[in-house]
Order: sequence, then C-alpha cells, then structure tokens
Amino acid sequence: MGASYLTDPVIFLIDTLVSLYILAVVLRFLLQWTGAEYRNPISQFLVKITHPPLKILRRYIPAIGKIDTASVVFALILQMAADYGILMLKGVMAGFGALFALSVSQLISLGINIFVFAVIARAILSWISPGAYNPATSILHSLTEPLLNACRRIIPDLGGLDLSPLIALLLLQLAKMLILPPIQHLATVLG
Repeated sequence: MGASYLTDPVIFLIDTLVSLYILAVVLRFLLQWTGAEYRNPISQFLVKITHPPLKILRRYIPAIGKIDTASVVFALILQMAADYGILMLKGVMAGFGALFALSVSQLISLGINIFVFAVIARAILSWISPGAYNPATSILHSLTEPLLNACRRIIPDLGGLDLSPLIALLLLQLAKMLILPPIQHLATVLG
C-alpha cells in the first residue's frame, strides 16, 4: 500500500511544480519573442525566476535571431525530466526518442494554449474595461497583437467590428489539431 499510495500525490506535485516553472520559462520566451515591455512587473517577475539557469545556458547556447534558444532548450530539458520522472514513477519505460517527441508535443500544446487564453482574456478585457491600463493588459496586448494583426489582414473591415480574436482562436485550434497528432503518433511509435 505504501509505494502505490504515495505515487499519485508525488506525481501530482512533480507535474504541478515543474509545469508552473515550465510555464514561466515559455512565457518569458514568448514575451521576449513578441517584444513585450521589459520593465513590466510581470516580465520582471518571469525574468527573476528564470534568470539563474538561463544565464548558465546562454554561455553555451546562443540566440538565433529573435529566438532565445537557451529558453527553448531549458523548457525542453525540464519537460523531458518531468516526463521521465513521472513515467518512472508509473513504472513505464520510454526511450529517448519517445520522450523527446512527447515533450516537444507538450511544449507546443502549452505554447498554443498560452495564445488561446491570452486572446480570450484580451477580448474579455476589451469588453469589460476598454482602454484601461495595467501590467497584465500590457502583457496580453504585446503577446497577442502580432497574431491579431495577421488575422486582421485576412478578414475585411466590418465597420468597427473586430473579428480577429475569433479568427485567431480558430487558427490556433486548427494548428493544434494539425501539428500535435503527428508528433504524438511519433512518440508512440518510438516508445
């Protein structure tokens, strides 16, 4: 009863804590990539909690253009370590290829979900308090504006009605449906 009784709570703790930290790393990457305001308190919080390991990794992994490669590699390492630990606790063995594919799939899903929730939150905030400024609104604007601008170029002007959030959400869901299944299938084939 002892080992199996404690396995689920340990898996829950590992998954929750590591997932929150991975979320912070991915958010830092996305905010840096989209050019969010560096002095924003939310940006500063993300920088402070992710800076120590990224400082070390950046010595060995250079950025590629606007892409902070060290953040991507760090998120992947964390995701693979968490997945490996959880699979070991469950008594499941997975090869490196399967673990890599599973982790990539989870990180892509997380990235898409961040954009989905950011678009929804921005749309709701625009209805509730349009024009109001706070650090979260600034971050949401920085994160979603490139995507929403691209969607505005696709749809014609509808006389002041902005359907770009709806188009963005449809495209994000479509991306999730087209990108994730092949990677997940690869993980099962390699596993």
